[in-house]
Amino acid sequence: MAFFNSSTSNAATTAAVEKDIEMGDPPTDSISCMAFSSQADYLAVRIYEAMYQHEGPVLSVCWNKEGSKIFSGGADNAGRMFDVATGQATQVAQHDAPIKVVKWYWDLRTPAPVATVQLPERCYSVDVQYPLMVVGTAERHIQIFNLTNPTTPYKTMLSPLKWQTRVVSCFTASTNSGFAVGSVEGRVAIQYVEDKDSGNNFSFKCHRRDSTPTSKTLPSYLLSRHLVPSSFEAAPGPISTTTFNRNGSIFAYAVSYDWSKGHSGMTPGHPNKLMLHACKEDEVKKRPRKV
Repeated sequence: MAFFNSSTSNAATTAAVEKDIEMGDPPTDSISCMAFSSQADYLAVRIYEAMYQHEGPVLSVCWNKEGSKIFSGGADNAGRMFDVATGQATQVAQHDAPIKVVKWYWDLRTPAPVATVQLPERCYSVDVQYPLMVVGTAERHIQIFNLTNPTTPYKTMLSPLKWQTRVVSCFTASTNSGFAVGSVEGRVAIQYVEDKDSGNNFSFKCHRRDSTPTSKTLPSYLLSRHLVPSSFEAAPGPISTTTFNRNGSIFAYAVSYDWSKGHSGMTPGHPNKLMLHACKEDEVKKRPRKV
């Protein structure tokens, strides 16, 4: 796990946008998740060895709303909390199987789970933009929850894509909310929650090459029907995870083995790089609606 201070991140935003910045002293193991704090340009990086320990691979990481604590879940079936100010880590959750995704939105002074929900199939991906939560499972099931009533799905549907779901990513707005879903054949669909907004749904192929799976994370500017900027296409390896900082001026991405080919694909020489891209306005702004 690593933190990059404000001066480093600010340098990224003022650097020439034609060339992305490679961070020094990258992790030595595969990078599977990154998350910016909502309060400052601090970046938490989830790797298989961290500055505080799980007893197995770490599978997810997120910040609390105040940007003062980091939460992580892993293959040791434990959820842990790291206090940035004190440097102390404590276990805050226990599961009977590996914890693949953690998202923060509740008060941990209440130790009992808010709710437990049985899913129709194995969970592949979860995302939360409170109060919206979307879960993608095997057999293309999509379950949509309103977290003000977390015990009952608000809506259940099949993915509009024909192949296995790889990732879901929520978005919320003042008038409508929805999610992006990516599948293993490299397509992405944008879906709105309410039927009245279904006319805005669309899908597209986001990779030029065949047999390229969608990244495990989806940049939020997919909503403007932009593809990843061309500077990323020259990356010397798979882009395993991505994230924006709190105001969308920095796009961080990791070049690392993404385990899509299993253990046998982890051959010597795979790079581990942390890259920062200073976003240009035309890369992230939403296109005007056609009349």
